[in-house]
Amino acid sequence: MKKYITKIVMVAILITTIISCKVSKDIETPKDAFPENFRNASTSTDTTSIADVEWKNFFTEKDVIQLIDSAVARNNDLQIATKNIEIAQYRFTQSKWGNVPQVNLFVNASTSNPSDNSFTGMNLNQALGQKHIDDYSAGASLSWEADIWGKIRNQKKGAYAGYLQSEEVRKALQTNIVANVSKGYYNLLMLDAQLEIAKQNVKLNDSTTTIIKLKYDAGQVTSLAIQQSEAQKLNSAQLIPLLEQNIAIQENALSVLTGSFPNSKERTTRLSSIEVKNNNAIGIPSSLVSRRPDVKSAELALKVANANVGITKADLYPALKITAQGGVNSFETSSWFNIPASLFGTVAGGLTQPLFNNKRVRTQYNIAVAEREKAVLTFRQSVLVAVSEVADALVRVEKLEQQETFLQERVKTLQQAIKNSNLLFKNGMAEYLEVLSAQANLLQSELELADIKRQQLSANTELYRALGGGWR
Repeated sequence: MKKYITKIVMVAILITTIISCKVSKDIETPKDAFPENFRNASTSTDTTSIADVEWKNFFTEKDVIQLIDSAVARNNDLQIATKNIEIAQYRFTQSKWGNVPQVNLFVNASTSNPSDNSFTGMNLNQALGQKHIDDYSAGASLSWEADIWGKIRNQKKGAYAGYLQSEEVRKALQTNIVANVSKGYYNLLMLDAQLEIAKQNVKLNDSTTTIIKLKYDAGQVTSLAIQQSEAQKLNSAQLIPLLEQNIAIQENALSVLTGSFPNSKERTTRLSSIEVKNNNAIGIPSSLVSRRPDVKSAELALKVANANVGITKADLYPALKITAQGGVNSFETSSWFNIPASLFGTVAGGLTQPLFNNKRVRTQYNIAVAEREKAVLTFRQSVLVAVSEVADALVRVEKLEQQETFLQERVKTLQQAIKNSNLLFKNGMAEYLEVLSAQANLLQSELELADIKRQQLSANTELYRALGGGWR
C-alpha cells in the first residue's frame, strides 16, 4: 500500500510540474514608453552619449574632481545607500536557500503523572508499579516544500531584482551628488567673479566721485551730483558683504555634500578661464534604460512586482510538503541510547490547499496584480521625467549660448560707453547722470554675464546627469 501511495504522489508531482511549472506570466517592460528622439535634438541613430564618460573625465577642473572624490567617499547618504545594498545582498543570499530542506536537531525530555483512577494510571501501576511516565527523545527533523508552482523560484527572482534595484538607487543618488557638487562649485566661482566685479565697481565709483568733487569745487556741478555718486558707490559696496555671505553659505553646502564640517573651499581657477563644452553626443531615448539609474530602478521594480504576482498566485494552489523525523526514543534513561532498539523514524507527505483563507490569499494576489500594473505606470512616468529633463537641458544649453553672445556684446558696448562718458564729462560735454547711468548698467551687465556663464556650466552638468552620467 505504501508503494502505491508513493507512486501516486510522484506521478502527481510530475504531472503538475510539467503542466503548471509557471502559474503566472511576467509583464515585459513596455517598449512604446520611449520617443524616437529627444526634442530639440536632430534625428539620429547614434547611440553614443556623454553619459558613458566617467565623471573624472567629464569634469576637467582639479578642484571639482577633488570635491566630488570627497563626496563619493564620505557623503553620508551614499554610505547609507551602500548599507542598503549590503542588506539586499544578504536577503538575496538568504533566498537561495529556499529549495534546501530545513533540518533541525532536537533533544526532548518529558514526564507525566496520570490519575490513579484513569485508564493509563491503572495500567501503569499494574504493569510497572509506578505512577509516572518518562519519555526521552533525541534526533533530527526535516521539512521540505516542493517548488511545483515556482513560488520559491519567484522569491529568488524578486530578491535578486531587489538587490539590483538597491544598486541603482545608489547610482541615482551618486549622479545627483556629482551634479550638485559641480553646480555648487560653479556657483562659488560665479560668486567670486561677482565679488571682484563689485569691488572693481566701487573703485570706479571712487574715481567718478573724485572727478565730480573737483567739478563741484569749480562750481560746475551741484552737491546733488556728489550725493548721487556716493549713493551709487554705497549700492555697489552693499553687494560686497552680501556676496561674501552667499560665498560662505555655498561653501557650507559643499561641506555637507562632501561629508565634512563647514570650511572654506580651495579655488585654483577663475570662472572666466573655464571653457563651456559643446556636448553633442546624447544618444537615443531608449538608451536611458541602461544609462539612467532611476529608469533602470523602475524597470527592476516591475521585475519585483512580477515575482510577487508569481508568489501570491502560487499560494492559491496546493502546496506539497514532506516532513521526516528520526532519532532515538525511550521511556527510561538507561536504555535511551540502546541501539537499534531505541531507534525510531517517521516520514510524511501531503498536499495543502487553502480553503477558509482562500479569499484572503486571492485578495493578496489581486493586490500584487494591481501593484504590478502600478509598476508599469511608474516606469512610464520615470521615462517621461527622464526624457523631459534631457529636453530641458538641451534647450537651456542652446538658448544660454545665444544669451551669452548678446550679453558679451552688451558688456563690451557699456565698457566703451564708460570710457566715452568719463572723457566727455571731464571735458564738460556730458552730464554726471550719464556717467552714473553707464556705470550702473555696466555693473548689472557684468553681474549678469557671470551668472550666464554659471548657468551654462550648470546646464552642461544637468544634461550629463539627465542622460545618466555621473555614477561610473
